[in-house]
Amino acid sequence: MNQTDSDYSSVVVMTNVSRSFDDVKSSRAVLDNVDFKACSGNLVAITGPSGSGKSTFLHLLGGIDIPDHGRILVKDTDMTCLNETGRTLFRRKNIGLVFQFFNLIPTLNVIENLRLPLELCSLKSDDSVIFPLLERFDLEQQAYSYPDRLSGGEQQRVAVIRSAIHKPSLILADEPTGNLDDAQGHVVLDLIRQVSNDGTCVIMATHSASASEYADRHYKITNGKLHEATQI
Repeated sequence: MNQTDSDYSSVVVMTNVSRSFDDVKSSRAVLDNVDFKACSGNLVAITGPSGSGKSTFLHLLGGIDIPDHGRILVKDTDMTCLNETGRTLFRRKNIGLVFQFFNLIPTLNVIENLRLPLELCSLKSDDSVIFPLLERFDLEQQAYSYPDRLSGGEQQRVAVIRSAIHKPSLILADEPTGNLDDAQGHVVLDLIRQVSNDGTCVIMATHSASASEYADRHYKITNGKLHEATQI
């Protein structure tokens, strides 16, 4: 299913954004005057070689990092105008994060891991909210298991559900299948695709060509520039 920007409202608008990092002898531009837009229901893949700026791109969108210059709107909120506390509070309510290494809290079981983002947002967090999601994504048998009792694929599926459970407008996924085998990876990508189909904007950084095939749109970062790929 391919959506266009006219189908849904804009969630992310990035205008003339640059980010450089200093090394021993010089400053290296990781992102150079980048423009980008994504809408609700979009699943966008960002690819590029290691060190090209994929993670930096996500960190800027999530307010984890700030640009040297340019403007980043998420849900019409200018992230560059918020202080660190403001960005943290905005991210907690409006942005879900998925990492390569799952980042589930090891001392909490599956239900407790899923309950946490709901409680942080002061949302209803009882079993009537959580169990339908576990059943939908075939994880009800793991409801009371701790992360170390789950396979890598199961952990990442829980992580994706956790990122989406409080219904954020934007989910940022950084190499979500990078630590999984092909079979587990495709199950996780199917779940990410379903979350996007539900109306959430998902932006995924990946090295994987097969992961990019799940996306509506595919961009490549090369020499600090963001280019939309003509083919996925």
